[in-house]
Amino acid sequence: MTQPTRRTLLQSGVAAMALAGLPRFAWAQEGGETETHGLSSFGDLKYGPDFKHFAYVNPDAPKGGTLAVQIKQAIGNQNFDTFNTLNIYVLRGDGAAGMSGTFDTLMAGSGDEPDALYGLVAKSIRISDDRLTYRFILRPEARFHDGSRLTARDAAFSLNVLKEKGHPIFRSILTQMASAEAEAEDVLRVQLSPERSRDLHLTVAGMPIFSERYWQGRDFEASTLEAPLGSGPYKVGRFEQGRFIEFERVPDYWAKDLPVNVGQNNFDRIRYEYFRDRTVAFEAFKNGTLNFHEEYTSRIWATGYDFPAVREGRVKKEEIPNESPVSIQGWYFNTRRDAFKDPRIREAIGLAFDFEWTNTNIMFGAYERTTSYFENTDMKAVGAPSPEELALLEPFRDKLPASVFGEPPVPPVSDGSGQDRRLLRRADELLRAAGCKREGGVLKLPNGQPFTIEFLDFQSALQPHTQPFQANLKRLGIEARSRIVDAAQYQRRMDEFDFDMASRSLGGSATPGDGLRIVYGSQAAQTPGSRNIAGIAHPAVDALIERISQAKTRPDLVIACRALDRVLRSGHYWVPMWYKAEDWLAYWDQFSRPETKPRFGSGAPGIWWYDAEKAKRIGRG
Repeated sequence: MTQPTRRTLLQSGVAAMALAGLPRFAWAQEGGETETHGLSSFGDLKYGPDFKHFAYVNPDAPKGGTLAVQIKQAIGNQNFDTFNTLNIYVLRGDGAAGMSGTFDTLMAGSGDEPDALYGLVAKSIRISDDRLTYRFILRPEARFHDGSRLTARDAAFSLNVLKEKGHPIFRSILTQMASAEAEAEDVLRVQLSPERSRDLHLTVAGMPIFSERYWQGRDFEASTLEAPLGSGPYKVGRFEQGRFIEFERVPDYWAKDLPVNVGQNNFDRIRYEYFRDRTVAFEAFKNGTLNFHEEYTSRIWATGYDFPAVREGRVKKEEIPNESPVSIQGWYFNTRRDAFKDPRIREAIGLAFDFEWTNTNIMFGAYERTTSYFENTDMKAVGAPSPEELALLEPFRDKLPASVFGEPPVPPVSDGSGQDRRLLRRADELLRAAGCKREGGVLKLPNGQPFTIEFLDFQSALQPHTQPFQANLKRLGIEARSRIVDAAQYQRRMDEFDFDMASRSLGGSATPGDGLRIVYGSQAAQTPGSRNIAGIAHPAVDALIERISQAKTRPDLVIACRALDRVLRSGHYWVPMWYKAEDWLAYWDQFSRPETKPRFGSGAPGIWWYDAEKAKRIGRG
């Protein structure tokens, strides 16, 4: 359920790397087609056609026990605080955690590689010479949970229904899929548009597979608390709407012995608990209601783990280095609002956030400042543009600020006082240059209206960080306030782009591609429910995303990403927050794990297993 696959789309959990050192495997040639056991962005695969399991798993890991966690990553319509539907692949409703584990995909990913997929439902793939036709050869043993055969008709139905009726994210990324049809019970033919992006075949191979027969007579776009028929390693067990949902391991899961699954899906039950308050959630971990916890709050990490179970060794606390691209987190402006259309105003607001003070006084110095949209990778723009970057940027010179063609903008380093007068003076100058006027203690926009900003959120965890930021905005004459709403209202307002500023964390990718359209593309800016919450709509951004998605080599990809980074950073579409290049994990000492972790990510808890002896030792057996 937690194995790295393309299911997560924008959060692939892998880091940028050069592939020159990886082996290449010969592919069979037949009738103008190439047959292969795996796919990747640039044709490199670590594992050969006869591999038995991934190198970082324990193939003999026992099955058993319960993993109790919170939802930490969301796809489709999933909500971190509640759920009212078990269909996570449409726009309507708040989707339940964990549902992706009930559906198989054509292929599954490896935690050792940035973009490789290997056969799951599909045992092999035949690719036309022009790379526009993909024939997925399905395994005849593939089965849904009711015992019915999973066929190419089901796979074709799934791709087509997601393209036509799925959540806007899925509709967007499948736009360039021209057709999907069953040529035989075990042959799925997918035709891609000539304008296809480089990684569209990977996206197709990572889509969930639904039962066509199950959905006949049902409304795919409707919310439902009936678990849709799946074929994955888990199926829905007990749940209470908005409070918890359990998944039961399928003991006779048809694919349990395939190489991509060996040593994984080890827990008999996975239970997701919902809490609207982080403090309450942490108390649930302390009392054992949750037994695995990934910490994101530096204050709690530094001061909150002095409780009896930690002191007695029953709860373990670890910091594990992570080579994956970091999440891109910040306060995003809604540039659809007139108040935020001028980049000088956006830049001025960013100057009011004192990261140095915040990091020292609130976050125990645990973080580094995010400066790039490709932070912690070689795709981050540094220094003046290279000749190759300039070649991509020059056609848009008259539409881009001069800063794109020089050193990329970086957030200023403050004096750490919390109210750096030099930076606030610079902010005031930018606001005045943009046509704002100060009348007493009130800053007025060029249209004469008082400048007010509402920071929208569904929880209060960021209030200690936001309030000093808002105090500095007040010093500039801007009335800034927070609005905390319930999770369902928050999601609706974000889907409808009904906000001024909001924080968002977007997962990084080692091999950016089509997913960038969803986050930064012009079409997504106008699509309700898209991840382009900032409303970025710029021809240079669209052209660079196209260049990235069409890159044929990793060096070409890196160059295009650096150029895009320059354009986005010069647009001041956000106030960047912070990151750390490690995972903070805490867990009750009732698990064991392989000696080797995957190169990209900690592997926790997806390749861990319940250890009955350890559990007994700490009184939880």
